[in-house]
Amino acid sequence: METLKIDLQNEQEKKVLLAFLDSLHYQYRTESNDYALTDADVQEILKRKDDFLTGNTTFKPWSEIKKRY
Repeated sequence: METLKIDLQNEQEKKVLLAFLDSLHYQYRTESNDYALTDADVQEILKRKDDFLTGNTTFKPWSEIKKRY
């Protein structure tokens, strides 16, 4: 089995492609990477990025993380 990833630009492209695949009786699955972030989520991400870039975060060695999981 081989995977082909296509980045669709709009809903019309998706409809046309799926109709084409259906007409050929291809088996396929669709996945969506659409995640809605709230303004609070965005602010938290930006804060964590700033903390990381300024060195205000703690970390553990990868070997310690691997042992835990």
